[in-house]
Amino acid sequence: MDKPQEECGILGLWSEGPVDVAGLLHLGLLALQHRGQEAAGMAVTDGKAFLVEKDLGLVNQVFTEERLGKLRLPEARLGIAHTRYSTTGSNLRINAQPLTARTAHGVLAIAHNGNFTNAKLLRDRLLLEGATFQSTSDTEVMLLLLARMGHLPLPEAAAQAMRLLQGGYSILLMNRKTLLALRDPHGVRPLVLGKAPWGYAFASEPPALLLMGAEYVRDVRPGEVVWVEEGRLQSLQALPPEPAPCAFEWIYFARPDSVLDGTEAYEARVRMGMELFREAPAEADLVVPVPDSGIGAAVGYAKASGLPLEFGLYKNPYAGRTFIQPTQELRDLKTRLKLSPTGAVKGKRVVLVDDSIVRGTTSRRIVRMLKEAGALEVHFRVSSPPIRFPCYYGIDTAARKELIAAEKSVEEIQAYIGADSLAFLSEEGVKRAIGRPVCLACFNGRYPAGVPEEGEKLALELL
Repeated sequence: MDKPQEECGILGLWSEGPVDVAGLLHLGLLALQHRGQEAAGMAVTDGKAFLVEKDLGLVNQVFTEERLGKLRLPEARLGIAHTRYSTTGSNLRINAQPLTARTAHGVLAIAHNGNFTNAKLLRDRLLLEGATFQSTSDTEVMLLLLARMGHLPLPEAAAQAMRLLQGGYSILLMNRKTLLALRDPHGVRPLVLGKAPWGYAFASEPPALLLMGAEYVRDVRPGEVVWVEEGRLQSLQALPPEPAPCAFEWIYFARPDSVLDGTEAYEARVRMGMELFREAPAEADLVVPVPDSGIGAAVGYAKASGLPLEFGLYKNPYAGRTFIQPTQELRDLKTRLKLSPTGAVKGKRVVLVDDSIVRGTTSRRIVRMLKEAGALEVHFRVSSPPIRFPCYYGIDTAARKELIAAEKSVEEIQAYIGADSLAFLSEEGVKRAIGRPVCLACFNGRYPAGVPEEGEKLALELL
């Protein structure tokens, strides 16, 4: 589908006694599968052995019972895990995480969600100092910075590395005895802390904590380092907080049942739909969401407008992942494989609600499908502003030249997708719905955590 691509999901746990670390992490990864479908991995230790398994594929494709068995150390107490969508570095097995390195802190493993905007600058400096890199991921820059700080305690080394790095990120680090969680000073990427009978857990989103048997305690604060060692939970404010979490977490990325920084994702989406109706009402007979991304906002639009909500599009749950097809005919068939209109739209004026329009190609096909199915009019409503700028903080939004709103006006986009009317939610509407300061850089080009010198996804492969 024509969407900003999910980023990555991370989680980790520290237990006072032996537990099935691999089994718990596997359950948690399944709750974060929506955040990345290219690769998955985990690292597990019992304080002596340090095991890592990772590969390309979905969580259950990578972690078969045989592979989980290799990680099931009888005395395991500590581990981290990752599910990946590549935003820096291509989809290669060497870029699958956790990444590891042997350092003065012992073997270190890292799982990372986000992007470092100054990764190339720091990588060039490290290369001149004699460092060697095994991957093309910006995550390895953090790992090698820590390796250069073996004279510091690990939490202080992590804090020092944070002061050198720029961008939006959440990170989990571990050695044989300590689990650390870090979040950038703007809190662009989410990270939450949980408490379980066996110890502590961290995850990108609260539902992963629940599946691991942990209860949500709080969000890791922007600019904070939190670590667990010898049963003690400790904290260090490495950088002053300047909160600007990514608005797209609430618009699209986070699970509907997630609560991030105190705001429920589903309720925020419903409020976006209500704001959207207030800003852009339409003369229509019913409201239809684009599943699954537009459901929350469509509920809100229907509530505010008094129009009935109908599922005028059926999403095939068994379509699986599909890849870009070489011809227009095959691309149209791919859309029909995933979505097909229902009889609810026949003879009706439809308000079609989705969370975003990136390239506009899928939106165009959906409008055409609805009209072919008998919809009299299709009024497209989008619960976010036009995406005019790329994201440098861990979302693969496409290059700016591929963003339809960067090249066309709203009227031109309307004509391109074939809708009878088109409206986007304003930035103010998004902020009112979320109820807190957020990063809106992909809409307005104002980047709170800096921009890279080279914004290409594969920039680190050119070295």
